[in-house]
Amino acid sequence: MTLISLLEHSIQHYGSKPALAHKPKGGIYQDISYTEFGESVDAFRKGLNALGVQKDDRVALLSENRPEWAITDFGSLKAGAVTVPMFSTLTAAQVGYILKDSGSKIICVSTSRQLEKVTAIRDEVPTLEQIIVFDPIEGELPEGVIQFEAVCELDGQEQGIGVRNPSHASEDDIGVGNPSHASEDDIATIIYTSGTTGDPKGVMLTHANFISNLEACKSLIDVSDADVLLSFLPLSHVFERLGGHYVPLSSGAKVAYAESTFTVAQNMREVAPTVMLSVPRLYETMHDRILRAVQEGSPLKQKIFHWGVSVGSSVSSAIQKGRKPSAILQLQQNIADKLVFAKLKAATGGRLRFFVSGGAALPQSIAEFFHAAGILILEGYGLTETSPVISMNHPAQWKFGTVGVPAPGVEVHIAEDGEILTRGPHVMKGYFNNEAATAEVIDEEGWFYTGDIGIIDADGFVKITDRKKNIIVLSNGKNVAPQPIESELVQSPFIDQIMLVGNERKNLAALIVPNFEALKAWAAENNVATGGTDGETPPLHETREVQQLIQGEIRSRLTDFSDFEQVRRFKLLEKEFSQEADEMTPTLKLKRNVIMERYGDAIEEMYPEDF
Repeated sequence: MTLISLLEHSIQHYGSKPALAHKPKGGIYQDISYTEFGESVDAFRKGLNALGVQKDDRVALLSENRPEWAITDFGSLKAGAVTVPMFSTLTAAQVGYILKDSGSKIICVSTSRQLEKVTAIRDEVPTLEQIIVFDPIEGELPEGVIQFEAVCELDGQEQGIGVRNPSHASEDDIGVGNPSHASEDDIATIIYTSGTTGDPKGVMLTHANFISNLEACKSLIDVSDADVLLSFLPLSHVFERLGGHYVPLSSGAKVAYAESTFTVAQNMREVAPTVMLSVPRLYETMHDRILRAVQEGSPLKQKIFHWGVSVGSSVSSAIQKGRKPSAILQLQQNIADKLVFAKLKAATGGRLRFFVSGGAALPQSIAEFFHAAGILILEGYGLTETSPVISMNHPAQWKFGTVGVPAPGVEVHIAEDGEILTRGPHVMKGYFNNEAATAEVIDEEGWFYTGDIGIIDADGFVKITDRKKNIIVLSNGKNVAPQPIESELVQSPFIDQIMLVGNERKNLAALIVPNFEALKAWAAENNVATGGTDGETPPLHETREVQQLIQGEIRSRLTDFSDFEQVRRFKLLEKEFSQEADEMTPTLKLKRNVIMERYGDAIEEMYPEDF
């Protein structure tokens, strides 16, 4: 069984049903049926064969989510090639590194902007033969650049290109990636880890890796041809690649592509998804906007809202304990749904069965809030190297504050130092051209060392406490896991982002990006001068009142943490951490080493000799 054979099965069973949906600029969503999708995949596969693509050649992808991404992926696999996806936010230098390291023969790019990145470093990549562009490019194309549509019009079968031994090939053999000839042990993709430190490494995942994970997920979460998924997380990330691409397209579901990360709210209303994958940032943003709107409402509306949340929390608590809510509580819930939560559900399109969260830790309070509103968020856990799912919560078995139970066929073990180890068919083949790095993370018994610290509770649920590399060791020898503290503090309406520091220091300190919108509203209500332009009044985030506000938030929210886990000092920053500034990975994880170096002076200011 291969990824191509799964797609062929879907094409045969769901031919006229919509497989993909996209929204042209200024238009409305348009469907592409499974039959049409399959025809496009075949046409692109033939085009790749005509361009000389053979088995195990690497085809890189530098594009946002769109139908051409899916066609390129499956078309490349059907041609026997290995796809090398890249985040569209990468710089030209980063793209060049991946192309050279992977030895990519062809790269497919989405727009003229992405084309410029590749042309800037093209001479540095000797293996690169062709650039394929999705968007129409005006004027004469540079040498070695071809339009996507033109590739689909080539006929590799007629030319007999793409077969290593064409003289011994029958007409049916000429697509070397045909499902009857592909092997489950073939490498399907090389995904370069975004990496918070050092150069990215190419993770080799086979058809078998993906299929084992896909089947495990589908055995726990029912996805069918009645489902619609809104895809907006980058398909170049393994989380979306499996959950928002291979799982739905092997199940007859429809995948609708969001126009951009900025239009997700609007696209949810248009598409009305039944299932949606996201990183915690989306849920945190939705939560913050809801609370901000409540604060701006009348006292009566605020009272009704808090009553509704209280009712929802009681219902949620009963469900989590395996009890059926009382008749009175169910009646109150129905009223709360109409008065409080109807708008929230309508904002998701009104058909949502559940959200899935991955890529980073989801604060438990966020999951509990949404469940009180009648929306279930299922959190899972995994890495690129594990295809990706290691454990997951699912509709029949979930617990907030955990990342669920190990997926079927997946072994999980906690090492003596607390590191999570995993073994099974989901573990990667290794790092591309890097046996030494592979040996560092996979031992002789097949255990993969995740680098995450965690526990398995009495009910079998996995709980992550932090990244092993992120553990802060204070000068007194105390080990501090920053993630739980950061997750708690970021729940403050006045704190947008936070990073703890303190390695080899006496106490913890924090770099904090405040929520400036919330601060401005608070300052207006409390008559705090916002200043900053007259040279006399300090900027809002440097005022004594705001400093005291944040200090109060820290103290009140860390009451359940140990004395050595208290944040003693902090520095408010004037701009947020971002991908553009190379301070965050494409999956929105903080690049702690980069931030510590960039804000080294600010950190030192928080640590005078006597602190």
